[in-house]
Amino acid sequence: MEEIRRLRMPLSQEDALSLQAGEMVLLDGEIVITAGLPTHHRLVECAAGTREAPRDLRGVGLFHLGSYSEETEAGGFDVLYMNPTTSTRFNALMPGLIRHFGLRAVGGKGGLDAACVAAMREVGCVYLSFVGGGAPLLSDAIREVVSVHWNDLVSHYRLVTLRVEGLGPLTVGIDAHGHSLYGDLNAAAEARLPSIMAELARERAIAGDPA
Repeated sequence: MEEIRRLRMPLSQEDALSLQAGEMVLLDGEIVITAGLPTHHRLVECAAGTREAPRDLRGVGLFHLGSYSEETEAGGFDVLYMNPTTSTRFNALMPGLIRHFGLRAVGGKGGLDAACVAAMREVGCVYLSFVGGGAPLLSDAIREVVSVHWNDLVSHYRLVTLRVEGLGPLTVGIDAHGHSLYGDLNAAAEARLPSIMAELARERAIAGDPA
């Protein structure tokens, strides 16, 4: 059985660079989550200097995790569960955020595009893949809501800092050296496409289908 590494968040540069695509990890420490495209636009404004950042975001782990939350009677904020959202929705914005904030870890589901991978390689950042539909497992790792920002947004769009323990297991989908499991899968699929199309054409010919 492959060993699962346990890492402290935010990741150190040394830990980020030591990870290889395909490794499995568990996370302890503080992470920042949001599922909102409007939230990412605000982060871009923070990077541009037109909006003040609500917290220090340098080197943090920024994860595309949606959450269901409720406000407590004491005025607090409880995250009842969290689940990953598709990272590719943020492809256009992530390279600039990765570079400006020097992010060490990003993640969600579905990976990120080549421009994001290039930014990650420059900065020394990894992409961690969360299991879709794994809300109970992921939510069990929440130990504390550290801070909540931009409360004018719906709860799963807010910028939330959590303290977690044993979050995962997560897969290193893209490492800080530019190796991407998603890129490998796409390349393999493209390589198989000609043979698949040829086989379909052969089957149509046998069936007498002129198309």
